[in-house]
Amino acid sequence: MAFLLPNLSPSLLQPKSKDNKPCHPNQPFCSSQPTRPFSLSSSSPSSSSPVSVSPALSSVRTPPTVQGVEVGTPRDEQDNQQRDDFFVNLGLAVRTLREDMPLLFTKDLNYDIYRNDITFTDPLNTFTGIDNYKLIFWALRFHGKILFRDISLEVYRIWQPSENMILIRWNLKGVPRVPWEAKGEFQGTSRYKLDRKGKIYEHKVDNLAFNFPQPPKPAVSVLDLVTACPASPNPTFLWGPVDVQPSSWVEFYRAVRETLDHQDHLLTQDGLLPCS
Repeated sequence: MAFLLPNLSPSLLQPKSKDNKPCHPNQPFCSSQPTRPFSLSSSSPSSSSPVSVSPALSSVRTPPTVQGVEVGTPRDEQDNQQRDDFFVNLGLAVRTLREDMPLLFTKDLNYDIYRNDITFTDPLNTFTGIDNYKLIFWALRFHGKILFRDISLEVYRIWQPSENMILIRWNLKGVPRVPWEAKGEFQGTSRYKLDRKGKIYEHKVDNLAFNFPQPPKPAVSVLDLVTACPASPNPTFLWGPVDVQPSSWVEFYRAVRETLDHQDHLLTQDGLLPCS
């Protein structure tokens, strides 16, 4: 048996496979090794990572990250820009109102913080448009100088009950140009509403509390003196009929309202106002 082993063909010593046929010695590119199945693993024995994904899958890109935070979409950037613009305009509106209101009867307002379609509302009237709004404050200065020797507005408080609203509590006082009236004053609240851009589109005056001087009265009881308290500074009083009590304040309000009703016959310059 020993002399037969060297003469045996090497192919006879290897087990036959169903997929591999024995190679002829004259075939140049024939391998006697069995074909290995396709594997996703790399050919390097020391590497166990899978092969790279196909180019079609690798072309899908994920949003870039900056220090582990995903960069926002253009929609998010636009919303953030609108929010920034709102707070910038809101701060400008608060600062402008704080500066303009005390000087209401001495100089014109800064109208950059208002929208062109702004609505002004008081307990009796409503006006719309930036031109009417400018005319209201022009009439206040015009008739204030005519009917009062001294007139001023004092701001008590400015605050925000909500993000899109500004409230101002103020006190208006003046000395009429008639000898039979003493100094009078009344308090009120101005509500300013802002849009998404931080521009004021509504100005509402309400909660007016009057403290006008009363004419002399006959002697009254102690109970009447106790109940006759002055007007409260709290926003609890509303505007009443203008004919309740004749005074320079009522005439002042009527003059301003008639100015708005007859705006085509107005003087357009404060320099023509009488100052004496």
